[in-house]
Amino acid sequence: MSGIKLATAAFVVFAMLPNIEAHDQVPGAPQSRPIVIRNTTVHVVDGADINDGDVIFEAGKITKIGKALKAPKQALEIDGSGKHLYPGLIESMTDLGLREISAVEETDDRTEYGSVNPNARAWVAVNPDSELIPVARAGGVLTVMTAPRGRYIRGQTAVINLDGWTVSEMKLKAPAGMYIDWGAMQPRGNDATDQRKKREQKFTELDELLDSVRRYEKARQTAPDTTATDIRLESLIPVANGELPVFVDADRQMEIESAVAYGQAQGLSIVIYGGYDAEPCAELLKKYDVPVIIASTYRLPLRRDEAYDTAYTLPERLRAAGVKFAICGEGAGSPGGAANARNLPYHAGVAVAYGLPHPDGLRAITLSAAEILGVADRVGSISTGKDATLILADGDILETETNVEAAFIQGRAVDLGSRHKMLYEKYKLKYLRSRSSR
Repeated sequence: MSGIKLATAAFVVFAMLPNIEAHDQVPGAPQSRPIVIRNTTVHVVDGADINDGDVIFEAGKITKIGKALKAPKQALEIDGSGKHLYPGLIESMTDLGLREISAVEETDDRTEYGSVNPNARAWVAVNPDSELIPVARAGGVLTVMTAPRGRYIRGQTAVINLDGWTVSEMKLKAPAGMYIDWGAMQPRGNDATDQRKKREQKFTELDELLDSVRRYEKARQTAPDTTATDIRLESLIPVANGELPVFVDADRQMEIESAVAYGQAQGLSIVIYGGYDAEPCAELLKKYDVPVIIASTYRLPLRRDEAYDTAYTLPERLRAAGVKFAICGEGAGSPGGAANARNLPYHAGVAVAYGLPHPDGLRAITLSAAEILGVADRVGSISTGKDATLILADGDILETETNVEAAFIQGRAVDLGSRHKMLYEKYKLKYLRSRSSR
C-alpha cells in the first residue's frame, strides 16, 4: 500500500493483510481521533469530483471536504496521492448475512414457512460472522439491504453496515420496507379463465389483509387495552400507511404495471425490484415516482427474440427515459445469492460499457441506492454531516483491476481481509514453494 501513511500498528495490520498470516476479521474500533485523507481524487457523487482533494472526518462523521485543509490536532493523516476516494458502495437487494452455503440447511435463514410472513424480520437472522461479509467488503461494498426470501409476502428488509460485533451495531435502518414477490399475484398457465380466477383471488386476499391492518390500527388507537397485539398486522401498519415502501419483485411488464396500479389504489409506496421490462413502463413509473432496483446486468435475455445486450443496456435506457434507478449486484434468482454481492461495481461497469455515463453508473451503486432505501441522509455521497463510510481505491472502482486499499464504516477502520484473500495467499505460497523445490 505505497503512498498511504499509517500511524497505528493496528491499521498497518489490517491494511497489509497479504503480508501476514490468515486470521479472522475483527470489527473496527470506534474512531478515536480525527482522520485526514489528503491529495486524492474525491468522488463526492452529488457534485463534481475534486482532484487532489482532502476529506476530514471526526467521531464517525465527515466534517470537511476541500483542498489543502488544515488538519485538526492529533489527526491521523493518510496520503491518498494517486488514489480515488469514494463513498462506500451500496448493494440494494441481497440476502447477505442470511445465507452462507445454500446446500447446508442449517446455514440458510432466508425463508420462513408459509407464504404470508410480513412479521419476518431479516435483521434478526443476520449472522455478523458470515464469511461472505468480508468478501463483499473487500470489493468496496460497505452497506446492503438484506431481505428474506420466500413466496408471496416475504417479510421485512433491513439496511445494515457490513461491520460490527452484533446486528444492533450493524443496523442502519430496520425495518426498511416490506418485500413481496409480485409474480405470485400473476399465476401462469395455459387456461386463461383459471389464471384470471387465481389472480382475482390473490388480489382479494391482499385487499382483505390491508383492510385488516387498517381496522387493527384503528382498534389499537381507540381501544389499546382491549385489542390484542397481532404481530403480523402490526408489522404492516407503516406499509399500509405508505410510511415504508413495498419492494415488489417484478420483471415483466404486466407485473410492473399491476404493482404500480395496485400501489396507487391502496396508497402504498412502491419500489420495483428486478425491472427487466421497466423501459416500456417508463411513463407510468415517472408519473407515480416509482423507482427501480435493477436486478443485475449479468443476465440473459428473458425472451428468445431479444438482443443479447438487453440487460446490459437497461440502465442507460431507464436513464434516458427519466426513471429513477439503482443497480443491484446479486441478480434476480441468482443461485450464488449473497456470494455475488462482491461483484456490485462490475454490474455498474457493464452498464457504463453499454452506454450509461460513468457518473450515473457510480451514482447507481451509491447515492441513488441510498435514496431509494431511505438512508441518503447517512450514506451514498461524500458530504459534510454524513457518516464517514468511505473506500480508498487505487483506480476506478468500476474496473475489475482496481483494488480497495482502505475502508471506513462510520469512521472505523475496516479489516479488508477475507477468505478469498487468505486462500489466494495460501495457494500462491504453495505454488512458489513447489517451484523452488524442483
